Amino acid sequence: MVLPFDAVFEDRTKLGTKVQTSEYLATGAHIIVDQGQEQIAGYTDREDGIFADVPAIIFGDHTRIIKYVDEPFFLGADGVKVLRCKKSNPNYRYLYYALRHARIPDTGYNRHFKWLKEVAIEYPDAAQQATVVAVLDELGNIICQRQNQLRTLDELIKARFVKLFGDPITNSKGFETRPGIEVFKLSNGKFVPENKRFVVGVPVYGGNGISWYTDKILCANDTVVVGRVGFQSGNVHLVEGPLWISDNAMYISDLVDDEYDLRFLYAVMDHIDFTRFQDAGDLKKITQKPFMQMQYIKPPLHIQHEYVAFVSLVDKSKLTIQASLDKLETLKQSLIQKYFG
Repeated sequence: MVLPFDAVFEDRTKLGTKVQTSEYLATGAHIIVDQGQEQIAGYTDREDGIFADVPAIIFGDHTRIIKYVDEPFFLGADGVKVLRCKKSNPNYRYLYYALRHARIPDTGYNRHFKWLKEVAIEYPDAAQQATVVAVLDELGNIICQRQNQLRTLDELIKARFVKLFGDPITNSKGFETRPGIEVFKLSNGKFVPENKRFVVGVPVYGGNGISWYTDKILCANDTVVVGRVGFQSGNVHLVEGPLWISDNAMYISDLVDDEYDLRFLYAVMDHIDFTRFQDAGDLKKITQKPFMQMQYIKPPLHIQHEYVAFVSLVDKSKLTIQASLDKLETLKQSLIQKYFG
């Protein structure tokens, strides 16, 4: 059975109480829910005005984010819609999944509730709803486990780095250091004309990852790509070659000192917050200067190789887990299509 939105939901936002961002606490008696990515935006010790008619569904009017909330809460910033079901004995987990996978157009930072209200809700009997929830909850738990495994492996790599090299910024282990200009050559990427931008071919990397593809090679080997313009300016990424680097990024085109391992050097650079060197202004930019002036620790090459070999071994495990995660995500999408069309 398919029902219109208004036959299933009612807007209870007016019964909630908003808490200003300046009043958020790191811990507190009650949660604050807003329209951001995080499930919980903050906490408060307030009591008056708490929304206690839970479970409830939260809709981000600007962000289109859907949340399931099953404990009393306060509202965060403007743009939060609180939805309750008109039906008797509703399954709010089912309704959460139904809305989460509804097709709501993205019209930028505008209000989207008018689009949500046009959504038709697939509303099967209670038994079928319970089956859908059981399957999707279990699948979600397994996906979460895989994601946690990947995070654990990332933490393992970080722990090994600290054990071998300490803090690369303060040089807590007292290694020899070299300024960047004596370690590597950093070059600006090059513009790719529109008639050379393809959907397949050699990947063209900018500060945010692959922008498009081309038919030329700027860098044949693995390298470190640095965002030069925009939000990602100053961020570093280790990228596999061959590739092209766009003009809004920079890259290590050569290692001047052959007693550095590129993958080790990337790990050191990744520990440094280069974004603090961004130029002020709306269009954030960064020059080569801070990278070339920065002092980089220089442990013995065999220790660098030891770390890189360890990372390579862990990365193999990460690839296995990621492959499993990709299959789970594909299964999830097929089930969503089956359940919600």
